[in-house]
Amino acid sequence: MSLDFEALYSKNAQNLKKSVIRELLKLTNKPEIISFAGGLPAPCTFPVEDIKEIVGKVLDQEYMKALQYGATEGDVGLKEELVKFLKERNIPWITPDHLLITTASQQALDMVGKVFIDPGDSVIVGLPSYIGALGAFNAYRANLIGIPLLLDGMDVAYFKKTLKELNLKKKIPKFVYVIPDFQNPAGITFSLKTRKELLSLAHEYGFIIIEDAPYRELRYNGKAVPSLLELDKGEGMVLTLFTFSKIFIPGFRLGWIAGHPDLISKFVIAKQSMDLCTPPFTQCIAREYLKKGEINNRIRDNIALYKVKKDLMLECLDKEMPKNAGVTWTKPEGGLFLFTYLPESISADEMFHDAIKENVAYVIGSAFYCNGKGHNTFRLNFSYPSHQEIREGIKRLGNCVKKKLTGTKRSASACQGD
Repeated sequence: MSLDFEALYSKNAQNLKKSVIRELLKLTNKPEIISFAGGLPAPCTFPVEDIKEIVGKVLDQEYMKALQYGATEGDVGLKEELVKFLKERNIPWITPDHLLITTASQQALDMVGKVFIDPGDSVIVGLPSYIGALGAFNAYRANLIGIPLLLDGMDVAYFKKTLKELNLKKKIPKFVYVIPDFQNPAGITFSLKTRKELLSLAHEYGFIIIEDAPYRELRYNGKAVPSLLELDKGEGMVLTLFTFSKIFIPGFRLGWIAGHPDLISKFVIAKQSMDLCTPPFTQCIAREYLKKGEINNRIRDNIALYKVKKDLMLECLDKEMPKNAGVTWTKPEGGLFLFTYLPESISADEMFHDAIKENVAYVIGSAFYCNGKGHNTFRLNFSYPSHQEIREGIKRLGNCVKKKLTGTKRSASACQGD
């Protein structure tokens, strides 16, 4: 007798979907392909020599602690260092009780779903929004409601209208998920006005703001805008997710959550049944790295490296993309990505396979839309590829777009009988 596995799966498991990005990345494994698809930090930013030194120190001086199970809340010393880190960033009210160490921010997103979402609950996200968050919330069967993004952040007028409609149906969202700084995938930054309006609406309607802040430290141009956590002033309306992946080492899978102690206590309970604790060994290494005072230097070096790459990609797009053809892209002030918009008549989903044939890859933008839209968009990463790869890759991509535009014009002419 063969088992019907599908009949055994829970409704949550049946709702799980493969990551579009992960599946597409399988097609980019050929060495000849120039990939702008992943969100990978440049390996040259990894502080290898510092890590070698710290690993030896940790194993010599505290192996019994570092190699053992640890507290779910996280290493006390690491949390104390993170308190200092956040206080330097204008969050003076933070204490270790406001923090939980996580296995990077993706675990934190899953815990957000686990703690807040009942099947059918309304959850607000951006159009577009980070695919890892969409997947995590979908896994708990949330009703994802997308709010369009403008150049200065979420379309607040549209959001207010949506909230009024949801309020009439008694379906106020449990939370709003935003990436205010250099948003993934759009690359935009929320203005101070937009952030304050979101906080005001959270107070008015009684929902939490989930602020995802993986890129906040990576600002290349312009003036920093206060984080939502900073603006919240400890009132508990904001829960912020941080990660070491973009400013230290992604392979350690280390992050942390900052929020009201009551929320943190509930997240600790949720984490206990997930993995008991984040690996103490990597926590000890991160703690010692922070103690050395090197993290701010590391961030400055990353900014210097990535700014040049970002500017180069924008320069190449200006040079290689067809002019006056309705092809536009965002110009981020920081982060790792920019977002490209094609005329609505062109599908970036279909063009992806043409791009692979030209040995260049991107991520289709439709993967970031919870409403099935965005088929004429795609995301580009500039942190990982070399300067030469950026030049050549954007040239190949420009050729793909030009061919697609030419083909679309010919099809339109044929339909008109020209």
